[in-house]
Amino acid sequence: MTSIKSRHYGTGTSYEVILQDGEISALSYLFSGGADHPFVAPGLVDLQVNGYGGKEFNDPELNLEKVREIALAMDRDGVVEFCPTFTTATHDLLKHSMATVADAIESDPEVARRCQYLHLEGPFISSEDGPRGAHPQEHVRPPCWNEFQVLQEAAQGRIKILTMSPEYEGSPAFIKQVVDSGVLVAIGHTSANTEQITAAVDAGASMSTHLGNGAHGTIRRHPNYLWDQIAEDRLTCSLIADGHHLPASVVKTIVRAKSAQQCVLVSDITGMGGMPPGMYESTAGLGKVEVLEDGRLVVPGQKQLLAGAALPIGVGIAKVIEYAELSLESAVNMASLGPARLLGYHLPKLQVGAKADLVFFNIIDGEFQVVATVNAGEVVFQKDRN
Repeated sequence: MTSIKSRHYGTGTSYEVILQDGEISALSYLFSGGADHPFVAPGLVDLQVNGYGGKEFNDPELNLEKVREIALAMDRDGVVEFCPTFTTATHDLLKHSMATVADAIESDPEVARRCQYLHLEGPFISSEDGPRGAHPQEHVRPPCWNEFQVLQEAAQGRIKILTMSPEYEGSPAFIKQVVDSGVLVAIGHTSANTEQITAAVDAGASMSTHLGNGAHGTIRRHPNYLWDQIAEDRLTCSLIADGHHLPASVVKTIVRAKSAQQCVLVSDITGMGGMPPGMYESTAGLGKVEVLEDGRLVVPGQKQLLAGAALPIGVGIAKVIEYAELSLESAVNMASLGPARLLGYHLPKLQVGAKADLVFFNIIDGEFQVVATVNAGEVVFQKDRN
């Protein structure tokens, strides 16, 4: 039996959370000292994790041990479920990487309880500079149902999110096939026009991947693919609110326009996550990258051209509270219940008898600090013990 004193992230009510046999066995009210206790909330769910601690999923040398190390590293960030994410690459590399992660899920219970679903981000994206982002142009290609089926087979049916651009001929029919197969289609890395975005949503696309990033430096003021996606009520949007990828005004505008319920946070964290400041060689084909003192991941020698993300999803919770003036509960839900709902992952609320997937945390001076992470009733990270 384990007990942790805390306060509910929505109501502020103080509890001693008692864990036993993988469940919350009791919630005992505390009548004093509440302000000294960390908040407790449903564990965080990150839909976009490219790697961590110097390891990437897009790696020709990816093996079961590397997958396990990335998965267990999520504990320190309060993440109880995440989607290993595979970006544009050769068919053979994608096949190898996804098959390796799927094998890890099947063979390693420690991996399986932290991730069940995969996110394929590319290769069916825009080839244009700007929308393409850091994805290698030589491997960008139009959507192909046969290729997707082969990759899904390699992934043992675990691809749950496909990020693509609907700018290609035949995209609506392709999207419908993918959605009908049980996969969430997200629009991202796109230069699609209004008609193409509408057709994609009509075909079943239901999400926008890291809206506001993966875009041209200069676009037509209106219409454009940003306004089109913000205005489309059928699209839930994900945001990288790490303080580097989007200005505060953009985060605030999108959240106010879409509502917090129609926005989710992602880290889009790369293999440079958890690494100290310095120069590194990316294993995902990005070449040399630099982690700055503030956590910004850039092309070496300059501070403006981002080379991905290196900060955990909890940073976004603190930033979206600041930028969009959200309540703590709304901001946390954008990184927990919201993304869990998109995955169809059951993330129980804080109640007796519920499976315990929890994060205990403080926000101090605008910084999200994980105190403990509970996954399937086990304390897998505790600040004082790690």
